[in-house]
Amino acid sequence: MDRLDAMRLFVRVAELGSFSAVAQQLGVARSVVTRQVAALESHLGIKLMARSTRRLTLTSAGSAYLEKCRVILNLVEAAETDIAAERLTPRGHIRIALPLSFGLKRVAPLLLDFAAQYPEVSLDMDYSDRRMNLIEEGIDLSIRITSRLAPADVARKLGTAHMYVVASPDYLARHGTPRQPDDLTHHEYLGYTLANTGSVHFLVDGQPKDVPVRSRLTASNGNVLVEAAARGMGITCHPDFIAEDYIADGRLVHILTDYEMPELGIYAMLPGNRHVPHRVRVLMDFLAERLAA
Repeated sequence: MDRLDAMRLFVRVAELGSFSAVAQQLGVARSVVTRQVAALESHLGIKLMARSTRRLTLTSAGSAYLEKCRVILNLVEAAETDIAAERLTPRGHIRIALPLSFGLKRVAPLLLDFAAQYPEVSLDMDYSDRRMNLIEEGIDLSIRITSRLAPADVARKLGTAHMYVVASPDYLARHGTPRQPDDLTHHEYLGYTLANTGSVHFLVDGQPKDVPVRSRLTASNGNVLVEAAARGMGITCHPDFIAEDYIADGRLVHILTDYEMPELGIYAMLPGNRHVPHRVRVLMDFLAERLAA
């Protein structure tokens, strides 16, 4: 193993905090990983990691070495990327994480087009609504739909989604149509669990207004909740890309249209600790252009 490969392995072990996890990712025995890290420590003449039966922690020297390794590896990646960019042909592997509903409906066809246009790029697509740790899970690019980014997030905005409050004509005939946001308090609401809230968010005179709701039925996927609403089981609130087909064919009615709701940004999220490869930049440009169209 050369010096750069040893650095890459050490960084991966430090970020995952586990020899076993790295060995599983690489498809090798755990002993192979531990021997290679031990060989690196022997070469440096210093202990980088403190091992115990329960956890692995970096020594102070290991923490300092980790930061220097990241700088060096990012510079190497940047140099190789610049050379690849000059050849104008993206190549290499991209692992991309996508939210389930939006990913399948809007992004999957674009990714297939991208794969056809750039045959030297391989794609690994992970469809899930759970929030992923990009560094720990080896994700090169993640698509996230949110109204709020954290200060440390590294992101590029690709587009915007609009929220709709919807219910079936049958439900509204039986229970009445809400005329103002506070009316939702008295209705059966179908809640999206990953939003981690018991409220529906509106903007009234430009100011946030949270309307508390009660939910007998909740789910971690919007398609399930919109289908439940179409069956007359309650009112729900979801982005346009989930609700629009149901509204178009009359199974759902868009209600409370006079009241503004916060927009959701559609973002390409990047790991914050590494250089962005040319192939990933090309994919982001491709998605931004196609989603805007």
